[in-house]
Amino acid sequence: MTTAAPTAHLSDDITGRPGTIRNRILWTLQILLGLFFIIASGGPKLVIPNVLADNAPENLTIPFGLLVFIGVVEVAGGIGLMVPRLSALAAAGLSVLTVLAAGTQAFIADKPAMAIFPLVLAAIFAWIAYERRSGITDLRTSLSR
Repeated sequence: MTTAAPTAHLSDDITGRPGTIRNRILWTLQILLGLFFIIASGGPKLVIPNVLADNAPENLTIPFGLLVFIGVVEVAGGIGLMVPRLSALAAAGLSVLTVLAAGTQAFIADKPAMAIFPLVLAAIFAWIAYERRSGITDLRTSLSR
């Protein structure tokens, strides 16, 4: 007599356990990109916004308030990427932000080649948001109680 052992789907094993390769890759990306957005992207917009505004090209004049707001959003998104309950929501927000940055580079700054990097980031953030999508429903459930 043969018995069939229950088998789990490979995708369930990869996304369900904390020590899996996919989960490690996601957390590595989330930490690296989170630090990038805190230190290199959003941080300077909050620490030295006058210097950034003064050194902007003529065709890319961003109002000072908008520059500071973008810095706040980038820092908040970077922090959110590293918080397990907020990572999916932060990744979705940063995906939208980077698509808008790509549009700014392509159409306002007239440098379409510079739009490639934000679009790659948008794809990575969309993937992180998709993989961490259960965090959004968990957050919604916990807030509705």
